Amino acid sequence: MADASPVDGRLDVTRAEEVDSVRLLHGQREVLIRHGSELYRLRHTRNDKLILTK
Repeated sequence: MADASPVDGRLDVTRAEEVDSVRLLHGQREVLIRHGSELYRLRHTRNDKLILTK
């Protein structure tokens, strides 16, 4: 997980964990992701793109 820098509050992306999309999607074309009280949809398109929508 990325940490906030104590100087400017920005995320340090050099420490972010990498997760393969295959692991997230589990063979499905889309998954729903709950973030707090919001629900998001991650969709794998026919053009091999990922789209995240609220």
